[in-house]
Amino acid sequence: MDGSYVPKNNLEEAILILMILFRKACLRRIDWDQSIVEHLTFALSVCGQTSTLARQFEEVMPGIFRRVDRWKSLALCYVAAGQNKVALNLLRSSLRKHEEPNDLCALLLAARICSEDALVADEGVQYAQRAVVLSRDVDEHLVASSLQMLGLCLQKQSAAFTSDCLRSRLQSEALKSLEQALSIECDNSELIFDLAMQYAEQRNLTAAMQYAKRFLDTTGGSVLKGWKLLALILSAQQRYTEAEVIIDFALDETAKWEQGPLLRLKAKLKLSQSLPADAVEIYRYLLALVQAQRKSFGPLRSATQVHEEKISEFDVWHGLANLYSSLSHWKDVEICLDKCNEFKGFSVETLHAEGCVLEKRDRVYEALIAYMNVLALEPNHVLTKVALGGLLSKMGPKVLPTARSLLADALRIEPTNRMAWFYLGVAHKREGQVADAADCFQAASMLDETNPVESFSSIL
Repeated sequence: MDGSYVPKNNLEEAILILMILFRKACLRRIDWDQSIVEHLTFALSVCGQTSTLARQFEEVMPGIFRRVDRWKSLALCYVAAGQNKVALNLLRSSLRKHEEPNDLCALLLAARICSEDALVADEGVQYAQRAVVLSRDVDEHLVASSLQMLGLCLQKQSAAFTSDCLRSRLQSEALKSLEQALSIECDNSELIFDLAMQYAEQRNLTAAMQYAKRFLDTTGGSVLKGWKLLALILSAQQRYTEAEVIIDFALDETAKWEQGPLLRLKAKLKLSQSLPADAVEIYRYLLALVQAQRKSFGPLRSATQVHEEKISEFDVWHGLANLYSSLSHWKDVEICLDKCNEFKGFSVETLHAEGCVLEKRDRVYEALIAYMNVLALEPNHVLTKVALGGLLSKMGPKVLPTARSLLADALRIEPTNRMAWFYLGVAHKREGQVADAADCFQAASMLDETNPVESFSSIL
């Protein structure tokens, strides 16, 4: 029949049949069978089509199955599709007092979502604490999972506080929760990795190294993020050659389409060793790789495939622009930024890079406009707050309070940003506050000695 859909393979045919059965069950033309939902959920999840699955659940008429079950199923779909805010709102509904406030799975999923956003981390702490209490009478694994979520939420919550004392206390509580969880499940690789990340971000590199190695031992070296974390820790210790050896080993063990983040990290390691030509060559190879990957998927890639890409063509052009900018190759920078704009018009990354280039070329007022445009789009963009604060700190006493405010806000979001500490020291020095300036310069120097070539958070 003209215009009818023809499945291309057995999986598509199975999904089509299941969707027809699901639709008939929803219209009460056949008896309700829970196994239809389970098989359809599995099939669409395997394909990465969780948004399609969500639409199926949304179309179910009231009374077919419990609304709490529908909310939880939808929440899982939206989390998989990267729509965490929608998922969290659904879970809030399911956890209301008159619904199922003691559902452990919903509490843990809500806590996991909150652990990724400082704005709702305090809410996540409450969910995780409830889960800890409820799980003690159920299962040790659930106790460990609840403590893990509590630790992650406490760590994220600490980023929202300006008080060093309060932030330090929350970070200590986070580590305590994670270590308690690990004492229950000593071979839980995700717990070991979380502890390695927490210590790395707090610049306790010795402890971070121990846990990173333990993670690799536990997983048999089969998980890519373990090698990347180990390389970043080595780079933070200024052991660039050893970090590069780790990356080369990981590249040999990694499928071609998944090598993007490793190649980008290797390029940054080359640049840290004052080998810019090698870094450029690696970026060129990486560009060819992602272009070949894009062509292999064809023009009709799903949104999920785009979302799950390890590194995009935009990322490569943006990285090349930053690299050429550090070498003052302005024509090459312009070409790269034009390419970035083709993929993402008016993105904060491109606007920030343009601002940095304009600042380096002494076009100060144009740079200011570019930075302010970034903050208009994303008010909490740390790199731009630091760059704008640094630029204003050089422009005279009238704008020093604004510079200090921007830099202090950047440090609230990212306390380990060494350039924010440095520029804050410059601002204090220009205001004659010598002691405060000295403290800031000392903090910047200490962080510079333990600064990885790429943010530890880039692994997540």
